[in-house]
Amino acid sequence: MPLLTLTSDFGMQDYLVGAVKGRLLQQNPGFTLVDVSHTISPFNYPQAAYVCRNAIKQFPSHTFHLLLINLYEKKPEQLLLAWHQEQYILCADNGLLTMILEDKPEMIIGLPLDPKAIKNTLYLTQVMGEAVQQLHAGARLQDIGMPDVPFIEKNHLRPLFGENWMEGQIIFIDHFENIVVNITREQFEEHRKGRPFRIVFKRNEIIDKIAESYADVAEGEKLALFNAAGYLEIAINKGNAAGLFGLQGFSEQAQHLQSRLFYQTVKIMFG
Repeated sequence: MPLLTLTSDFGMQDYLVGAVKGRLLQQNPGFTLVDVSHTISPFNYPQAAYVCRNAIKQFPSHTFHLLLINLYEKKPEQLLLAWHQEQYILCADNGLLTMILEDKPEMIIGLPLDPKAIKNTLYLTQVMGEAVQQLHAGARLQDIGMPDVPFIEKNHLRPLFGENWMEGQIIFIDHFENIVVNITREQFEEHRKGRPFRIVFKRNEIIDKIAESYADVAEGEKLALFNAAGYLEIAINKGNAAGLFGLQGFSEQAQHLQSRLFYQTVKIMFG
């Protein structure tokens, strides 16, 4: 039976997560549904991309990933169904897809929407479920929608680099209030070139070693490590790093009547 993951920005306070699952199980009681997260921060594309990217790669090939995130950035005219590295991804046409993949998908189709339908969340879920059903029944990708449709592309949030420094943005704060920065171990080592380093963040806090686990430092001490997804993480052993250091990720502020997105940064100095 098809394996479907669900990721959304719905939260867990109301009926919607349960209703989405109910609608999918009406279509096929044999669907296996796996929750990734329903607490993605609204409009926070870098956080959504980080969560989805690092969950998707762990699933068996031919898993269907339903991303019910920022479905209404614009009036929906199509949904996207992508095939990439042996995974199916279904999402709104809002730019999130290329942020997750950090590339263009290998194959993509547009799933048409009924112009007469009320395009609420349950209807969009139904369209995704119907596409999964058709593919599971043996239909070819190009036969259930419009191949190679134009779609919105957005770039993923990249760190900045100088000769002797690099700067990343805080993209995620986990349940323990550990801070995840958009710098991978590969990027760090490539730019470091074996040099000493200092990780500098708010209030002139400095870390100059990479730990392998939280237990490498005493209780209450700060540390930096690369997490299971390979991203730089700043933490306090049995403490609350985000709260104690006054750090936060995504925030939205209005300036001159325009919404601008702000991220706190972490800088690494080399040499």
